[in-house]
Amino acid sequence: MPTVEVVDLKKKKVGTVDLPQEVFGCEPRAALVHEAVIMQRACERRGTASTLRRGEVSGSGKKPWKQKHTGRARAGSVRSPVWRHGGSVFGPKPRSYAYSMPRKKYRAALQSALSAKVADGKLFVVSDLSLQQPKTKLLAEALGQFSGGDHALVIAGTGQSGVLQAAKNLAAVKVLSAEQLNVYDIVRAQVVVIPERELGRVKEVWS
Repeated sequence: MPTVEVVDLKKKKVGTVDLPQEVFGCEPRAALVHEAVIMQRACERRGTASTLRRGEVSGSGKKPWKQKHTGRARAGSVRSPVWRHGGSVFGPKPRSYAYSMPRKKYRAALQSALSAKVADGKLFVVSDLSLQQPKTKLLAEALGQFSGGDHALVIAGTGQSGVLQAAKNLAAVKVLSAEQLNVYDIVRAQVVVIPERELGRVKEVWS
């Protein structure tokens, strides 16, 4: 069972805590994490690229010239794909790129991603994440102790709406609840900051 320090918002040690083994102490599985990230990114693709087929481009349906005795190549339509301004043959049409992976597999990938952050010393447990006021400046100063300006992921629970409000203007900070945790945001973040009281909820949702 991994044990980490509990710190305050000034990064001073105030105690230690044992992290749940089943969520934060798993063996890192890079291939599984990679598969989960690719799946998430595919689900986020808009898939709006679209081209016109030969039946959708403008142009007459009349045969341009007679079939024989003109000395020119035979042609049946100005909408032909071989003609300029003709229709597309295999161009893209709007589609969904989304697909899913088994829940247990995704859960294992997320556990692996969190365990890797612990192993790398990039997961910080804070005793209390409450701010005096929900101001961006206060949150930026607090997280600067941990991230040094790098991208940070904050796991906040109910009753911490002030943190969410303060983070709205911080492009390098993302605030998620335990239920919203996902592999891509964990991998993308340089550091993960979690209040001590949220450890139980993370274990409940992802163990």
